[in-house]
Amino acid sequence: MSKASSKRKIKSKVTNHHKPIPYAKGFHPPSQQVKSRAIGFGTNSIPQEYKDDGSSFPPIPHPTNQDDWLAQYVEEGQSYKDYLSENPWFSRRKHKFMLQKFVPSGSTISEKYPEGKIYIAKVGAFASDICFDDLIDYIKRFLKLPVKVLEGIDVEQQGSRLTLVENPSCNPSSRPGSRIKRSTLDTRYNSKTKHIQICVDSILPRLRTMKPHDALCLIGLTPYDLYGDESDLFVAGMAAGLQQVAVFSLMRYNPALSFSTEFWYDIDETEEIGLMEKRKLILQRSCKLVVHELCHLLGIDHCIYYSCCMNGSGHLQEDFDQPMMLCPVDLHKLQTLTGFNVKTRYQSLLEFFQKHHLNTEAKWVERRLLFLQNEGEHSKK
Repeated sequence: MSKASSKRKIKSKVTNHHKPIPYAKGFHPPSQQVKSRAIGFGTNSIPQEYKDDGSSFPPIPHPTNQDDWLAQYVEEGQSYKDYLSENPWFSRRKHKFMLQKFVPSGSTISEKYPEGKIYIAKVGAFASDICFDDLIDYIKRFLKLPVKVLEGIDVEQQGSRLTLVENPSCNPSSRPGSRIKRSTLDTRYNSKTKHIQICVDSILPRLRTMKPHDALCLIGLTPYDLYGDESDLFVAGMAAGLQQVAVFSLMRYNPALSFSTEFWYDIDETEEIGLMEKRKLILQRSCKLVVHELCHLLGIDHCIYYSCCMNGSGHLQEDFDQPMMLCPVDLHKLQTLTGFNVKTRYQSLLEFFQKHHLNTEAKWVERRLLFLQNEGEHSKK
């Protein structure tokens, strides 16, 4: 998604029969040898941070539904070597859309763009189900880059009419004295269910003009449902990768909602799920979505090597089932780009998972840290 403008169009929950079905014609799952080479080290010289303990990095799941990503699309995969050669962030020339200080001799993205920050904008008011501070905290721990909320953006609703309101005084790149801007958004509205969707094409151009001068990239997050074409049930969002701007909806990540597979406006909500469990799942799903899309903007393509948070998803259930962790291939890519210590990053993520009772993820990281500790002690003997 980072190479051009693209929509993340995924379907509502589908029936999954858990029986393997064919991959998309032309796709072949990589062999163990190919996966080892893709990590970016010699087969016999993989550092312990990127070795498997036998259970941490399972293979990419075989499709079990015709709407699964790899049942629809043939992806070549992006090895670590491909990433280094294709990624403009590693270039000694300034990125085309960067307006900030550039140090061509820098090795990591922060060394090349020392003022650079990732900006997250709230496009509309979120309910108490989503704690934005927790989401920002996770992005910082996951990417190990500066993250800042871009304030001053709101959506006003009057019936079926939505207006995007921008207060330039909250944007560090705006000129002093700039007036508040109002833009009518393209929407579709169902009077019976009162459900409203925003056309993603009417938000993205506005976000491009709001991107601060020190932004590495800007992602707008909205509680409103999105669509692209009239035939869409919905779209998760859209990225303009060349401009390093994207917008995504968190609306359908609420586990209390159920969606029609035929009508975009047909949505039901149940109270069967407890408030704490609902908040936990929304946080987990939102964290996974945002870092997935940010990694795209940082040049990391979909993963075909392992079960990984960079796998593609063709429908919501496939999205929900994917892990929050990076596989060795994509971990090596991100580590090279941002320069973090792998063990320190895992310890930071563990704190987050324990704090928010994400027990499956916490146990995974604990097991990973124990493996790294045991490997380190073994190498000293």
